Amino acid sequence: MMKATYYGQSCVEFDFDGHKVLIDPFITHNPLAKDVDVDILQPAYIFLTHCHQDHVADMKYIQSKSGANVAAIVETAAWVRKQGVPDDKVIEYNFGGTLSLPFGRAKMVYALHTNSTPEGEYAGMPVGYVFFVGDKKIYFAGDTALTLEMKLLEGLQLDWAFLPIGGHYTMDTEDAIKAAGFINCTNIIGIHYDTFPPIRIDTEGAKQKFEASGLRLYLPKIGESVKL
Repeated sequence: MMKATYYGQSCVEFDFDGHKVLIDPFITHNPLAKDVDVDILQPAYIFLTHCHQDHVADMKYIQSKSGANVAAIVETAAWVRKQGVPDDKVIEYNFGGTLSLPFGRAKMVYALHTNSTPEGEYAGMPVGYVFFVGDKKIYFAGDTALTLEMKLLEGLQLDWAFLPIGGHYTMDTEDAIKAAGFINCTNIIGIHYDTFPPIRIDTEGAKQKFEASGLRLYLPKIGESVKL
């Protein structure tokens, strides 16, 4: 069985038939995720969409406890090494690249945002990922604005898409609905909302807008899982 567990902000753990993949670990600094025990997280892989604090704060701790491999764009991967993650545990790659891993494939795709380390240094470009696992295709957009590059994904027949919906720093609900049309995907899981005052949203209103557009918006509670 494949499932995704939401841990707040943009942190999601995928369980691909027993293979654990954690995205953008930001838990202990998120008051909304205060009941999540990071010590139970044992991912085999950690993927970073970019290097902003609210996406990498718990990377080093979780990596050191789990021994996870950390995958990121080249410049963000360089920062990961500086945090003390062993070189043989860092996977650097770039746009258009596809990793072949025990659970399937992970392709790095475009995202429209900014990217710097928590120390304010250059960290390359922000990214998204498409995971190909068995017969499932899952798009994790990361932090992004609405961009025409999303149309490059419309022929993939995506099963699920994780899209930011909080606005202010990323797409808002209306733009996420347009993005769902660009990528030709009806099953959307919202990320990057409610954590801070600028990105708080009307969750029921968002669901209604998606439904009115023929889409399904899933907003799992922190710690809740969705079967993929």
